[in-house]
Amino acid sequence: MSESYFEFGTPAERWDRAKMFFDAKEYVTAARILTGLVDEVPEQVAPRLLLARAYYHSARLAKAETELLAVLERDPVEHYAHLMLGRTLERQGRADEAAPHLRMAAAMSGEAVI
Repeated sequence: MSESYFEFGTPAERWDRAKMFFDAKEYVTAARILTGLVDEVPEQVAPRLLLARAYYHSARLAKAETELLAVLERDPVEHYAHLMLGRTLERQGRADEAAPHLRMAAAMSGEAVI
């Protein structure tokens, strides 16, 4: 894959550019930018979470699952990652695996847990 102009610049510029593409629903382009950022700063949760969301919205569910598990490994109380992982697993027809993550997300957000 050849590099494009949007893959150059400082990490802050690429982060802003990735968010712009994500907001424009250009999820594949956003993921392409974010992949480089995640490789560069793997300890940061925000780029990895946005990458997982871009994968989710572009129906690359296995990749979204991988990134969400990496987020939860770094930050086990990241409520949104639990919610996204639950929804990702549900979309893959894995409701039994999704349920604990959805319950955890609901508990962390103060919603009623069923």
